[in-house]
Amino acid sequence: MVEKDIFITAEGLEKLENEIEELKTVGRKEVAERIKVALGYGDLSENSEYDEAKNEQAQLEERIAKLENMVRKARVIREDELQGDTVNVGTKVTTKDQETGEEEVYELVGSAESDPLNNKISNESPIGSKLMGLSVGDVTEIEVPDGKLRLEVTGIEIA
Repeated sequence: MVEKDIFITAEGLEKLENEIEELKTVGRKEVAERIKVALGYGDLSENSEYDEAKNEQAQLEERIAKLENMVRKARVIREDELQGDTVNVGTKVTTKDQETGEEEVYELVGSAESDPLNNKISNESPIGSKLMGLSVGDVTEIEVPDGKLRLEVTGIEIA
């Protein structure tokens, strides 16, 4: 299986690196302390606190490994690589719904930074993938759970 790059902004990469550091220092220390306390309760065969702490440790290490893998595959999108005339990761795109006339501004980011509640959509999401490469004036049709959206690109700026 070919591993693909994970597109990310410099800000997003910094957040990932900070989270890794936090998990490795604070997170590991907290889990180790919980394990130590649970060991003090005696018999491990009936020690649910110990089992819970060990499960938490496994989840923590899994998260660290996942984040480190993302950082290894990260391809940072630099502002000087972007052109303000086409939609790409690192741009903000203003769209107009052709049916309702409603406007929406999306910031296209890599999947690692996706935050739909704050209109940061992944380049791999249904809407993001259809907007990639479009220019102002282009219209695209997107399959969504509620049916089809027809969006016109009305503005593009570097995020």
